[in-house]
Amino acid sequence: MSNFDFLKDRFASILAEARRAEGYAIGDPRTSGFYARRALELAVEWMYEYDTALREPYQRDLSARLHEPTFAHLVPPVVRAKMQIIRKRGNEAVHRATPYGEAHSVPVVRELFHVMFWLATQYAATPESRPAAGRVFDATRIPRPQPGAAAKTRAELQALSEQIAAQDAALDAAQADNAALTAEIEAARIEIAAAKQAAATLVDTHDYNEAETRDEFIDLLLGEAGWPLDQPRDREFEVSGMPNNSPGGVGFVDYVLWGADGLPLAVVEAKRTRKDPHAGQQQAKLYANALERQYGQRPLIYYTNGYEHWLWDDTLYPPRAVRGFATRDELALAVQRRTSRVPLAGIPINEAIVERSYQQRAIRRVGEVFEQQQRRALLVMATGSGKTRTVIALADLLMRAGWVKRVLFLADRVALVNQATSAFKTHLPDASPVNLVTEKGVDGRVMISTYPTMMGLINEVDGGVRRFGPNYFDLIVIDEAHRSVYAKYGAIFEYFDAHIVGLTATPKDQVDHNTYSLFGLEDGVPTDSYDLDDAIADGYLVPPVGKAVATSFVRQGIRYDDLTDDEKEQWDLLEWVDGDVPDEVDAAAVNQWLFNADTVDKVLQVLMTEGRRVNGGDLLGKTIVFAKSQRHARFIIERFDANYPHYAGHLARLITHQVNYAQSLIDDFSTSAKFPQIAVSVDMLDTGIDVPDVVNLVFFKEVHSKTKFWQMVGRGTRLRPDLYGPGDDKRDFVIFDVCQNIEYFNQQLPPDRSTRTASLTERLVTSRVELMRAIDSGENTDLELVALRELLAARLQG
Repeated sequence: MSNFDFLKDRFASILAEARRAEGYAIGDPRTSGFYARRALELAVEWMYEYDTALREPYQRDLSARLHEPTFAHLVPPVVRAKMQIIRKRGNEAVHRATPYGEAHSVPVVRELFHVMFWLATQYAATPESRPAAGRVFDATRIPRPQPGAAAKTRAELQALSEQIAAQDAALDAAQADNAALTAEIEAARIEIAAAKQAAATLVDTHDYNEAETRDEFIDLLLGEAGWPLDQPRDREFEVSGMPNNSPGGVGFVDYVLWGADGLPLAVVEAKRTRKDPHAGQQQAKLYANALERQYGQRPLIYYTNGYEHWLWDDTLYPPRAVRGFATRDELALAVQRRTSRVPLAGIPINEAIVERSYQQRAIRRVGEVFEQQQRRALLVMATGSGKTRTVIALADLLMRAGWVKRVLFLADRVALVNQATSAFKTHLPDASPVNLVTEKGVDGRVMISTYPTMMGLINEVDGGVRRFGPNYFDLIVIDEAHRSVYAKYGAIFEYFDAHIVGLTATPKDQVDHNTYSLFGLEDGVPTDSYDLDDAIADGYLVPPVGKAVATSFVRQGIRYDDLTDDEKEQWDLLEWVDGDVPDEVDAAAVNQWLFNADTVDKVLQVLMTEGRRVNGGDLLGKTIVFAKSQRHARFIIERFDANYPHYAGHLARLITHQVNYAQSLIDDFSTSAKFPQIAVSVDMLDTGIDVPDVVNLVFFKEVHSKTKFWQMVGRGTRLRPDLYGPGDDKRDFVIFDVCQNIEYFNQQLPPDRSTRTASLTERLVTSRVELMRAIDSGENTDLELVALRELLAARLQG
C-alpha cells in the first residue's frame, strides 16, 4: 500500500509520480526529490487547467504559478508553504552538489502527502472518493531499497528533467488545436466546479503538521541566505531580563543570527502557523532588548509564522513584510548604516550627470521621501526629458551617502536594457554596470535586466545559497511603472526588500489609480512630475500636431477611460508583449481593412505628400509607422515598394524582432545621412529608440494601453537643431492617426495647419519649364534669355 492511493480515482498520472517519490525516498533520495517536485508540478498544472478561478501568470512555470495572486487566494497558506518546500527541495536534488539524503527526501514525501490530501479533498468527484478523515502519513509504507539498486546521478536527473520538459512542450502543442479535447476540458471544468463547491461546505479537520512545516520552511529560507544553523547558540538561545511572565526572567530566542565578530545581527521569533505572526512582535522586541543589553549591539527583528515573515529594524523603520532572510553581510551592513549613512540634503548632486533644474528637483524630492521613512517614490517625466539620467544621478547620490550599495534597473524590453546599460556605463562607470540579459554570472553594483530575466534569476541558487536574496538590492528602478508590470511581474517587488522608484511618461492626471496606490500615493499626486507640456514650454521638447487621415476605419465607440479596471488591465498586459500582437484581438472586419491595398495605399499617399520633409523639401523626414503585426508591417512595405519603386527598396524598411540584424537597420535609421527614412515596425520601436530626426509618426494600429500610447508619442518629441537647414530647427512633429487612437484616449492635439511648399527640385523643374517656354515663344530678347539662363544656373548651384 502507498500513502498516496487515495489519488487513484481522479489523479492517476499524479499518483504515478507520487509513488515514485515515495519509492525512492530511502534508497535514492535525490530521485525522490525530483519526482516529488514532478508530482507537485502535475498537480498545480491540473489545477490551472480545470479550476476556472485560477488565472495563468506571466509564464507557465511552477514558481510563477505558486506566486500568482488567484492561486494564493485559493490555497491555504500552510499548503502553499508545503508546496514551496517540495519545489525548493526538488530543485536542490537536481541542481545542488551538496549531500542530499533521507533527512531531506522523507520530509519532502511527507509534505507531498499533505498537499495531495488537500488536493484530493478539494476536488473529489464524490464524497466517497475523498481521503478518509484522520488519515496520517505512514512512514512505514515507504519501500526499502532493493539490494544493489543504483541511485541516479545529478547529471542523469538533469537529463531526465530536460527530457520531461520537452515531452510536456510537445504535448501542449499537440493539444492546443484539439477541438475534442477542448470540449472535454470544458465539460470537466463544470463538474469540477460543482465538486469544489461541495467541498467548500466541509470543515477540514486534517492535521497538516503545521509546526513541522513551519520549522522546515524557516530552516530552508535561512539556509538559502547562507545560515547553516549548525551551532548550539543558533537556536533556542537563552537570554535574561525578560519581564514578569518568564520564570526567573529567562527566555529562549528561537533563532539568533550572529555576525562574524560574535555580535547578534538579528533575532527570529517563530510562532505557530495558525497564529498571526504579529503575535510574536513584542516577544521578539524583548529578545532584542535582552541581546542589546548583553552585547551592546541591537539586532534586527524578524517574526514569522512560517509563511508570513516580518522584518523590523526598529531604529529606523516600521515593520514590513518580507519574503525571506538577509545574509550575514547584508545584516551587518544594515546595522552599520544606522550610524554611517548621512542626510541626503547635504550631499551635492553630480551636475555632470544631470544639469537641468527639474531633474535635480526630482532627485531631491525622492531623497525627502526616503528620509521620511517611506520606501517608494513615483516620478512622472515625459519621454525625452532624461528619466534615465535622473535615476543614475539619484543612484550616485544614494551610494555616496551610504544609503545604497546595489541597484537593480528593470525595463520591459531588451532594447531599453541595452540603452540603460550604456547610460550607466557612461555616467556611473565606477558602479560596474552589468547587463543581466547578456552577461550571465557577472556581478556589479548596478544591474540592468528585463522583468522575465529577473524572474528567472530570483530562483537561481549557487551552492545552496540564493544568488539574489530578498535583501540583495537596496534600490530598484522600474522603467515605465504601470499596472501591467505589477500584474505580470509583481512577484519581483514582493520578493525584494528594497527602496523602489517608479518612472512613467504618462501624464500625472492620466496615471491610473492602481499605480498610485502601489506607491502609496494620492491619485494625481506623484512624488514629482515633469509632463510633456512642461518640457515643451521650457524648450526641452517639441510638441505633436495631429493630422487626420480620412479612411473608412471605425473604432469601437468607447474611450479608454470608460473601460473597467479589468478591461484596462487586459489591454495593458496584451500591449506589453514583445513581438506581434495576436490578430485575434481585432474583429475580422478590422483585419480585412488593415490588409486592404487601397487602405494602405491611401495612408502612404497622405504620408508622402503631407509628411514633414527635409533636404529642402526633397526628402520625407524620418518616419515611424506603427504596424499591428509582423504580417501587417510586411504588407505595408510591399505596398510602399509597389507604389514608389524608384526608391529601389531603400526608403522604407521593415524593422521588427523577426528581422535579422535589426540593430544595424536601427543604426542606419538613427543616422541623418542614411536610409531608411521610413521604419515600419511592430512594438520594437514603440519604446527604447531615440532618433531626434523623427518628424512623422503613423499610428496604423489600435493602441489600447495609455502608457504605451504616450511612449509612442515620445518617439517624436526630441529636439533637433538645424533639421531643415542652418538655424531652421525642428519645431514639432506630426502624428498621422489612422485608427482613432487620439480620440480613444480623449486627447486634444492641435491640428497640423502647415501647408506644403514646393521642394527645391520642384521649383527648379518649374523654372526650367518657364525658360524653355520663353525660348520657344521667341518673345524674349537675347539679353533676357541670358538673364534667364543665369537665373537657372544660380538655382541649380544653390
